[in-house]
Amino acid sequence: MIVKKSLADEVAARLQEQISLGQYKPGEKLPIEPELMKAFGVGRSTVREAIRILVNTGLLRVQQGAGTFVDASTGNKEPISQRLRRANAAELDEVRQLVELKIAEKAALHHTPEHLAVMKAALRDRKAAARAGEKEACVDADIAFHVAIAEAAGNQVLADLYKTVSVHLREWFLQTHGDTSSFIETQPLHEQLLKHITDGEAKKAWNTASKIISWH
Repeated sequence: MIVKKSLADEVAARLQEQISLGQYKPGEKLPIEPELMKAFGVGRSTVREAIRILVNTGLLRVQQGAGTFVDASTGNKEPISQRLRRANAAELDEVRQLVELKIAEKAALHHTPEHLAVMKAALRDRKAAARAGEKEACVDADIAFHVAIAEAAGNQVLADLYKTVSVHLREWFLQTHGDTSSFIETQPLHEQLLKHITDGEAKKAWNTASKIISWH
């Protein structure tokens, strides 16, 4: 199981690098699964897991019946993505703190019903995975929740920045969280954050996001 996760992470990282370097342009369709399997020398389940990782972080989108595409908003990510690869944990956490506060505040003012639906679904998945002790699924759902908030903020630069940061946050979270206990403990705060965003309470959303970030 550990090997499979490691392979998926490696494939995801290599795909991300190819996207950053322009091998696959924003809006462009990725090769079909058999071609990706051959290119990376891995099985179908590994390819699907790698794609799922990048879909959750917003770099890819899956269009039912059509295939997997590079998200149209990824065009300006290459410089910051390259820099984040060299960031240490403290630097990454500081960027995360600054961005998450602002996107929470702005999401309360600019969200749509569609944004809220995505947030609610991600939060449900987070809760279920946390209770089941499924750490990787829990981290993915947590990141998907915050990516949805970033999308709702109405500022594509902030959204792009958070999506890029989230790729690195995922690896960091998996390394620093031994189990899902902290996710269980912070679930009420996340639900409170969703309520404030839903109710359009920008200041309360900011404050709750601050509490989530400072939780250790």
